[in-house]
Parts: sequence; C-alpha cells; structure tokens
Amino acid sequence: MLDSRQNTILRFACIVLLILLGFIGVIAKIIYTQTNPIEKAKWEKIAASQYKTNVVVNPARGNIVDANGRLLASSLPQYVVRMDTRVEALHLGGDTLFRHYIDSISNGLSRIIGDKSAQEYRKMITEAFLSNNRKGRDIRLHSGRINYVQKRAIEKLPLVRRGPYKSGFYFKEEHVRNKPFGRLGSRTIGSIYRDEGYGNAGLEQSFEKELHGTEGLCTRQRVAGQWEDVPIREAINGCDIVTTLDVNLMDICEDALISKLNECEADWGCVILMETHSGQIKAISNLDRLDDGHYYETRNHTVTRVEPGSTFKTIAMMAALDDGKIGINDTFHVSRLGWDYRSSHHTDSHPRDTFYTTRSALAISSNIALAKMIVKAYDGRADKFVKKLQSMKITDGFKTEILGSTPPRIDVPNDAVTISKMAYGYSVELSPMQIIAFYNGIANDGKMIRPYMVSRIEKEGEAIKQFHTITLNSSLCGSSTLKHIKEALHDVVWDNDLPGTASVRKWQGHIVARKAQSDLVHIAGKTGTAQLFHHGRYHGKDHEHRMTFVGYFPEENPEYTCLCMIEHPKNFPIYDAGMDCGSVVREIAERTMAYGWVYEIKEGKTIFRKKH
Repeated sequence: MLDSRQNTILRFACIVLLILLGFIGVIAKIIYTQTNPIEKAKWEKIAASQYKTNVVVNPARGNIVDANGRLLASSLPQYVVRMDTRVEALHLGGDTLFRHYIDSISNGLSRIIGDKSAQEYRKMITEAFLSNNRKGRDIRLHSGRINYVQKRAIEKLPLVRRGPYKSGFYFKEEHVRNKPFGRLGSRTIGSIYRDEGYGNAGLEQSFEKELHGTEGLCTRQRVAGQWEDVPIREAINGCDIVTTLDVNLMDICEDALISKLNECEADWGCVILMETHSGQIKAISNLDRLDDGHYYETRNHTVTRVEPGSTFKTIAMMAALDDGKIGINDTFHVSRLGWDYRSSHHTDSHPRDTFYTTRSALAISSNIALAKMIVKAYDGRADKFVKKLQSMKITDGFKTEILGSTPPRIDVPNDAVTISKMAYGYSVELSPMQIIAFYNGIANDGKMIRPYMVSRIEKEGEAIKQFHTITLNSSLCGSSTLKHIKEALHDVVWDNDLPGTASVRKWQGHIVARKAQSDLVHIAGKTGTAQLFHHGRYHGKDHEHRMTFVGYFPEENPEYTCLCMIEHPKNFPIYDAGMDCGSVVREIAERTMAYGWVYEIKEGKTIFRKKH
C-alpha cells in the first residue's frame, strides 16, 4: 500500500518536473530570442511575412441620378486579370499541367479579350513562366480592364476553373466611374481624378464627401498558405445624389443647342432650363468647340461671369422705373449718328432717327435710349444706381452646387461716363445662372429664387438630407413696375412692327423667319448682344459678339425659364441674338411643353395641362 502511494507521488513529481523544465526552456528561448539580434531579426521577418496591417478598403462611390431615378453617374465593377506563374501546381510533374493547358488558355484569352493573338498570349505567359525574375513571373495579362461577362468567360477556361492556387489566375476588382448618357450634362455632373479617386469638377466635386463614403480597414493574414482579409473597420459606401435634372429635357436642350452651334460655328454655347416656381434646374448644357471642329462638355460657362450686354437693360430699366426716376411713357430721341455723352459715344446696332418710349426702347433694345434713360435717372449719382441694384439683390450673387461660381461684378464707377455704358450691360459682369435667376424672378411675379439642381441626398433609398427652394428676394420691385417690365418683355418677342428684337425677321416688308415666336407656346424675354473684349479692346467691328436670349414660357402662366448664350458665331454674315439664341429657346419651349404637357386652344389662347 505504502509502496503504491510512493510510486504515485514519484510519477507526479516527475511530471511536474518535466513541465517545469519545459516552462524554463520556453522562458529561456524567449530571453535568448529577445536578446540575440540575429535570432530576433529572423523571427520578426517570419512574423512580418505572415501578417500585414492597415490595408485600406475602398467604399463603393455613390450614384448621381436624375429626378426620375435614371443614372447619370455610377461606379461599375471592372477587373484587372493577372496570372501568377509561380504557383507550385504549375511546376509539378515536369510542368505537365502548364504544358497541357498553355494552348487552350492562349486561344481562350485571345477570343475573350481580343487585344492580342493566341501566339502573343502564349509567348507572354511562357516567358513569365520561365523567367528567373520572381516579380516578373506575376504578370498582368491585359493592360486595360475586362467587364463581368468577360471575367465569367475566362473563369470557365479549362485551367482557370481549377482555381487561383492551381492555375495562378486571379482578378482584381476596380470600380470605374461610368456615365450612361455620355456627354449629356457631363461637365455639370462632373468627373473624378481616377477610378476610385476624388471629384475634380461638377457635382462629383461639390458632393465629394457624400459620394465618396468612408474608407474601411482590414488586416491581411496568411492562413494555411493563403492570404485572408480580416476586417477591422467596415467601409461605409457613399450616398446617392438625387438631382433635379431630367434626362429627357437635357437631351432636348443639348440637341437644340448643338444644332445651332454647328450651324454658326461658334466658340461655345450654353443653355439653362429652370422651373419657374421651384427654382429647380431641369436641364443644363455647356458645349465648347475643340480643334477637331466638334463640340464637347469641357467648361461650366453657366457659372462664369461675363459682360451680359443688353440682357442687363431690363435690370437697369427696372431700377429707374421703381425709383420713380422715369415713367413708362417717357420718350427718348435717338439718332442714327449716335449720341455723345461726355467722352463716350453711344450707337445702336440698328441706327435710325426716331423717338422711343421707355417700353419700346427695351423691346427694340436701343443702347442710346437706355443710356439716356439711366443718365437721366442717376447722372452724378451712380452710387444711388448701384445701391438700388443692391436692394434688388442683383449684386449679392448666390452659391450653386457647382464649385467655382463667380459672384457678380457691379461696382460704383470712378468716373461719370461709365454709368451710361452700364445701362446696356458693359462694365458689369453676371454669370448666365445669375441672369436667369433675375428673369425667373420676373416670371415668378417678382419673387427671385435661387436656382438649384440637387433635391436630396439618399442612403440606401432613404433621404438623409433634402434641399428646398430658397428665396433671394421676395419682391424685385413694385407691382406697377413689374407689370410694365412684363409688357416690354412681351413686345421683345411679339411686337412685329418695331420690330422687337426676338420677334420676326423681315425682308422687303415680308416676314421670312420667326425668332422666338411660336404658334404653340407664347414666350416673353429679352435678347442680349455684347462685343467681346480681349487684347485691350472691344471687337464689335470684327463681328466678335456674345449673344443671349433669356425668356419664360408659357407667358400666360410661366412654368419654365430658359437661357441660351452663344459666344462668337463665325458662319453668319450678321449677328442676331433673337434669330440665333431666340430660336434655340423657342425649339426648347415647344419640345419641353410637348414632352410634359398637353394643350388645347380656347378663344385663341393656348391652355396647357400637365400630363399625369
């Protein structure tokens, strides 16, 4: 009995001693590894090869969609296809597997990708397989990217379907920004620096934070000979931007604009279509003529300020009328020889000796009459004129969703002459977006609102932020002034006797062309022509002009305001803002109302009802 107990204690003591010795050995090995530089470096190298940290996981970039949910910009997965010829399976049994499949792989890649012949693929893969350069044996098979259909076809090839650890084939997914509607509104939608980079123009840049999302983080560990990603922080995908734009209306606007640009071979042109009561931009187009003679979206002209020319006359006249400095029936004499005011000489583009009332002066767009009008109202008090414009909020400017918008430039002149030129749109600068906001205010019964083109930001289909109409000025002017201005803008398009600058073109007393006049929808608005200033002088005599028409429709109950601006048309013997820009707006108005509205004619009036 005693011997049995002693044997048990002895065996237990031996086990404890062995455990203790093992523990001491482990401690000793740890101390040796930590204190011996060579041993420590060896194990740190092994650990580093099995474990990598801080691998960034890119989120999926959000979509940009139009008002009806159609994609304007989205990130689509594409794939880089690579082959690692170092995998052990390819080298077993005297390279049997590689030699057996090289022809079928080469033929398959040539057929699916189509950028190289089968012989070229065979040579590329074989050279990598036999290479002594370790890095050179992991090759990119196609310089570009393949789509999902091509990827699936490659995965079905005889060798590839054995998997990446036997075939060496693997794919790297990359998200590529795609615009399904091509150049349509391309500059407004914007672009990004690289496939999953950052926005560098348009809405892509303005809403970079929302679209980009939040990057994730993972560690990459080697488990059983394979690299596995272990998430630390999940990536948060970007939000979707829902715009107010309508692809159909954008197509209408671009089609009308590019047709006119090709006809007149202008340097550039832009169009804005705005919903009158909400301020929503429904369509926008910016087209520049490049060296190949074709037009592309390259710059956002709609938010860049320029000298507006005669579209500023309405602003100037509204100020003088509302201040009570002139009356709507005041008359102003104009001479075909022009008018000298101090050191400045003013002329009309259609010279004649006559008298114009305030109303007809705007309809015929007389520089002389407008200059006399503003000099009469504010001679020696230019600061009063600018202060009136400030009270109308014309000088304030406003932010748009497109970065780089330039504010208006309307300064108090340092001399007594400049105010006479300001009357018809020189020595002041406004962007097309600021011009349309003012005329939209007239159409909107004096309420000027901010144009905007993003209605909400969505996350997984749920709105997380919404944007609404912002009022810039609840009343541009008094009701009497507004009534007179509307009547004058009506005459611009519909007075054929003057004739109004956007009414008709006559030849030997006969109407040969209608400018902004339409039998389907009534338009009211204003033309504008400005000589281009560069190299220190204006170039009007060289037919270098910037032409504009901005108007609203249907005139009886405005639903839309539209602006067209064209820079330096070259293919016309004469320049005519009503004929060129006015006809573009007329086409847009007719097609826009046909797209979303039905109409009937009662007692000579066209009545529109929105389609359901």
